[in-house]
Amino acid sequence: QVQLVESGGGSVQAGGSLRLSCVVSGYIYSNDCLAWFRQAPGKEREGVAAISTAYANSWYADSVRGRFTISQDLAKNTVFLQMNSLKPEDSATYYCASGRRIRCNNWQAYNDWGQGTQVTVSS
Repeated sequence: QVQLVESGGGSVQAGGSLRLSCVVSGYIYSNDCLAWFRQAPGKEREGVAAISTAYANSWYADSVRGRFTISQDLAKNTVFLQMNSLKPEDSATYYCASGRRIRCNNWQAYNDWGQGTQVTVSS
């Protein structure tokens, strides 16, 4: 089991940018997936972006494609989410997650989670 710790959340005006980081403690295997999810008050948690550790293939929710970029630095056991052109509807708690031997865009398959970091976008 791995532990994940997110950082980088905060408050920003619409159109601004934030970069989230997630440090993963424990061994990352070549068949792992790392992902970012978000949950706004009163809404279900949704998968935002995912990346495969083996080939760095990435997947995105339609709502963020073209604005968000997921990346990884496996030497530092860290996954990032660069968020540009932020909108008020991007406001949520963002969670980092990992999964092993799953399809990375199978959002229901992730089983290790961080505590979350809050992102607030004002209009």
